[in-house]
Amino acid sequence: MNQLLAMIPLLLLWVQAEISSPKAKFPNTPQGQLVAAYLDAFNASGEERMRSFFDQYGSKGQTTRVPVETRLERFRMMKQQLGKLELIKVIGSLESAITVQMKSSEGGMAEFTFELESVSPPALKGIRVENLDRGHADKIPADPKPSNTEWAAAVDRFLRQAADQDQFSGAVLLVRDDQVVLEKAYGFADKAAKISNRVETRFNLGSINKIFTNIAIHQLARQGKLSLEDKIGKFLPEYPNQDAAAKVTIRHLLAMTSGIGDFFGERYEKMPKEGLKTIGAYLPLFADRPLEFEPGSRSRYSNGGYIVLGAIIEKIAGSDYYSYVKKSIYAPAGMKDSDWFEKDKLPVHTALGYTYQDRPIVGPGDARNPNYSTLPGKGSSAGGGYSTLRDLLAFVNAMKQGVLSTPDFNGDGLGIAGGAPGINAILESGRDSVIIVLSNLDPPAAERAGRQIRAWMPK
Repeated sequence: MNQLLAMIPLLLLWVQAEISSPKAKFPNTPQGQLVAAYLDAFNASGEERMRSFFDQYGSKGQTTRVPVETRLERFRMMKQQLGKLELIKVIGSLESAITVQMKSSEGGMAEFTFELESVSPPALKGIRVENLDRGHADKIPADPKPSNTEWAAAVDRFLRQAADQDQFSGAVLLVRDDQVVLEKAYGFADKAAKISNRVETRFNLGSINKIFTNIAIHQLARQGKLSLEDKIGKFLPEYPNQDAAAKVTIRHLLAMTSGIGDFFGERYEKMPKEGLKTIGAYLPLFADRPLEFEPGSRSRYSNGGYIVLGAIIEKIAGSDYYSYVKKSIYAPAGMKDSDWFEKDKLPVHTALGYTYQDRPIVGPGDARNPNYSTLPGKGSSAGGGYSTLRDLLAFVNAMKQGVLSTPDFNGDGLGIAGGAPGINAILESGRDSVIIVLSNLDPPAAERAGRQIRAWMPK
């Protein structure tokens, strides 16, 4: 759910509002009425109300870049994931943005920031959605800095202090108007060897790698080598669960509405993880299990589904997944330092992960353990590849320039995150800004930093 439909700096001053369900109400302003209309359309049956909402309230400039049909496709994905939404709290209301907490009927909480065009009546530029299920729902008040220089200085002070307190380790890259505002590393890539993180250090991205799998699938679709309505069985006739092979489409896999579960679990914990070095090696962890629900009927996060997508890519491309992505995505984008590495053969300038997993957090002095035992032998199409600040910036630029594309994301608004024990990363791109935070500590190290960075971004 860490997908951003737009990233636009928040303007003006926050108006704090401690309004909680069941009495929560939107502000009685044109901006509040717009967001109330969105919630009504989201919860309505079908999608005609949402189409009418976009026609009435959508920013004309944004509609040119992101057509209504693309917005409706995103709405369908969100609807499948979230079900119905209930307003819990209005966090802040601006002329140019409203931020609220919503409760999903599928379980969980999310923070929605509606970015608005300051016209009369207001128009919707985009929506940022953040998952609040990781225990970091605390709101950081907006405090935009007067200039990029002061923004960079505030972020640097914040991250240096967090690193001193062992609450952050990693690297950050901030860009405004195509100019690098801050590029700096903090903490250690290898604590035992006292090797510091550097701006060129490679970090494990976790699930951010899923966007490369998404792009690869759409590349093959544009080449006519697959259709999103194709079933698994067309490409993987020996898939262990024949019910899934006959019912699950590639579209289901992309949208995480397939009913295929996760590969993490008891089998993963019991097996020697060093053997997981190919896409095919992951399949026995989940592929024979029954579907958790009828495909398309609901949504559930599925690492297993993205493993299946990787296997389909390999079948069509006639090469291993890793080679396909490096040739068809990394090379065109100019991502020279990104790859999947075997965990016992990490190259120099690669950060080791450190985690509190399975241990209570006593306090700042409580030491983390290396995350080596939690890692597979090699990452996969579901995540676990490595990249750098500059490679991810090159990826963002490739998306903005149309060198790479996917209908599920666009260059004007991209926001993705990844997290696992000893791994946390965010990549956020708006029309005029890029925020990249990579960390080799547990979530929400990078995500918490990202929230503070956004709060301080100048007008």
